[in-house]
Amino acid sequence: MGSQKPIIVVTRKLLSATETQMKRHFDTRFNVDDTPMSESDILNLTKDADVIVPTVTDRINAQLIRRLSESVKLIANFGVGVNHINLEKAADRKIVVTNTPGVLTDDTADMTVCLLLAAPRRLTEGERLIRSGEWSGWTPTSMIGHRFTGKKLGIIGMGRIGQAVARRVQSFGIEVHYHNRNQVNSTIESKLKAKYWGDLNEMLSRMDYVSVNCPYTPETHHLLDEARLRSMQPHAFLINTARGEIVDEKILAKLITKGVIAGAGLDVYEYEPSVENKLLKLENVVLAPHLGSATFEGRLAMGEKVIENIKSFFNGKDPPDMVVKVDPKY
Repeated sequence: MGSQKPIIVVTRKLLSATETQMKRHFDTRFNVDDTPMSESDILNLTKDADVIVPTVTDRINAQLIRRLSESVKLIANFGVGVNHINLEKAADRKIVVTNTPGVLTDDTADMTVCLLLAAPRRLTEGERLIRSGEWSGWTPTSMIGHRFTGKKLGIIGMGRIGQAVARRVQSFGIEVHYHNRNQVNSTIESKLKAKYWGDLNEMLSRMDYVSVNCPYTPETHHLLDEARLRSMQPHAFLINTARGEIVDEKILAKLITKGVIAGAGLDVYEYEPSVENKLLKLENVVLAPHLGSATFEGRLAMGEKVIENIKSFFNGKDPPDMVVKVDPKY
């Protein structure tokens, strides 16, 4: 690139501090009104651009990548998950893809624990009761929930976030169990006091709480289908802060309605921003609007990673967070 600044297209509005930093280093094109961009919007803005900075709300599919200008050499994703990007087509087009791992681990784990506590204790249901003006005062039998302390938690996906959740719940005396594609190192298991289950169905049938913390891939699409959801205990709660598509949302709503599962705490949804209508009507489901990474600290750290990945790329170095590497070098 020489002394010329890379041209970057940012698809959604970011924190002002991040945008200020980006202006300093790059020739930037921002989404000023934060309206989700269509495919044609992205194509028009990237005609002579070097970099796209998308978010989870964008669909960087094969068709879009196929039509991208030859000038685009880097997709610097603002986020950890890259299931919205067709990585195979990016590699075909020799476009490097990066993400922002690590910086959201604590925030997402914190949100998971929030939901683990809020759902069984009926916190949001109680808050709605107060606001309605219909609360008649304390009685021994009103708003009875379930204790969290001392129960069994099954974590699906024992990566960074799953391990962070396991560390947090230890102070509650929780018995930690987990299912993962591969069993984690015995030292980690020992520190977390975690028991590995190779058979997900077996684990689900024995847990009081289940937390989804695995990545979304074609293999994990509807990982929790009707059969697996039905294998959960009637008093069990499902928590999902990973990706909505991992759980069959319609089936989950149906089974909670029928009392097959006690309830859920959800921060992600299969067809965001749409939410299954039955879920909206269930008092025993806590619904959050994809808040897992929504902290100032987390979003600033994401922006810093995006900037570092772009700077490294145009300085002729491997970006630190490559998901798709192109060879030969750019």
